[in-house]
Amino acid sequence: MFEVCVEETFSAGHALRGYKGKCENPHGHNYRVKITLQGPELDHVGLLYDFVHLKKVIANVIQSLDHKMLNDMAPFDTINPSAENLAKYFYEETAKQMHAAPNGARIASITIWETDTTAATYWP
Repeated sequence: MFEVCVEETFSAGHALRGYKGKCENPHGHNYRVKITLQGPELDHVGLLYDFVHLKKVIANVIQSLDHKMLNDMAPFDTINPSAENLAKYFYEETAKQMHAAPNGARIASITIWETDTTAATYWP
């Protein structure tokens, strides 16, 4: 099994509805997102999935979130913009854009860091 990863960053604000503590107040994070792909074989060039294409996919999702208040945009206007929900959102949005890889590459996980020491991961 092969695995490749791409990491990118973005900044956004949020507040956790129903949470008791300082995170119920509007605040921001410099998020880091990591997308990990897995697959059983490489293509004819020797790649699992082209990093250039993977970076474009993740950049398209980040562009819609960067420097925004997450609570003001769907789906986070109805669900909390927690790191866990952000990780699942990134999976759903990147999966829509992924070109089918003939070698069976698929998204294995998405990890979102809110800080250097706190992260949440979604596995489909």
